[in-house]
Amino acid sequence: MLNAKIFDDISAKLSAVAESGPAKDIEKNMRALLTQGFTKLDLVTREEFDIQAQVLLRTREQLTTLEARVAELEAQRDAVKPN
Repeated sequence: MLNAKIFDDISAKLSAVAESGPAKDIEKNMRALLTQGFTKLDLVTREEFDIQAQVLLRTREQLTTLEARVAELEAQRDAVKPN
């Protein structure tokens, strides 16, 4: 889950910025602080997530195909094996 300490750090930094800087700098400073906080969270974009989901789906399909092929080969081997 998300680390509460990161949000506490961001909140503390935002408070410090609001107290020490003029109003016109607050938005710029908040963006920088939020960007820094989000970077620590190791987030991915929706596009990256969707790409990885597609890769996983293809991998699962390939695994299913390979499992079926191995089962088929094992069945052939067992049918040829003398008792």
